Formats: sequence, C-alpha cells, structure tokens
Amino acid sequence: MSAVEDPQEELLRLRSSIDNLDAALVHLLAERFKCTEEVGRLKARAGFAPADPEREAVQIERLRRLSEESGLDPVFAEKFLAVIIAEVIRNHETFAREA
Repeated sequence: MSAVEDPQEELLRLRSSIDNLDAALVHLLAERFKCTEEVGRLKARAGFAPADPEREAVQIERLRRLSEESGLDPVFAEKFLAVIIAEVIRNHETFAREA
C-alpha cells in the first residue's frame, strides 16, 4: 500500500500541513499586532480615537471580497476579523489611557 492509499499516513501528512499553517497564522497575527500596536501608539500621541468605524467598514468589505475570491466563507472571515478588531481597539484604548 502506498502512502497515499494508507489512510493513517495520509492523515498524518494532512495534520502536519495543518500544523504548519497554524504556525504561519500565529506568526502573521503576531506581525499584524506589532503593526497595530504602532498605530495605537501613534493615535494615542495624536489624540485620535482608538476606534475608526469607517476604516473597519472598509476592511470588512475588503475581507469579504477576498474571502469570496478564495473560497472561504465570508461570514466566517468577518467573524474572525471582528475578533481581531475588538482586540486591536482594546489595545488602542489602553494606549490612549496611558498617553
């Protein structure tokens, strides 16, 4: 039986790919939050509001479009972005209080 025909080996191969993708996602999120931290500190110094609803709306629409193009459920992608945005705003509010 070849590796492709062996369900256990195929499962291990697929899970290894998933683990690699999860690691990439974590690293990408970490980089994204480094950038949003800089934005938050800049907003705090400049006296800008922590949240930017117009920017959020544009980002949500952009993400929905990208999701559809990629074959990802846009509702899921929007929920995922909402979690990220909520954390970013929480961080920006912290920077604003510290400023």
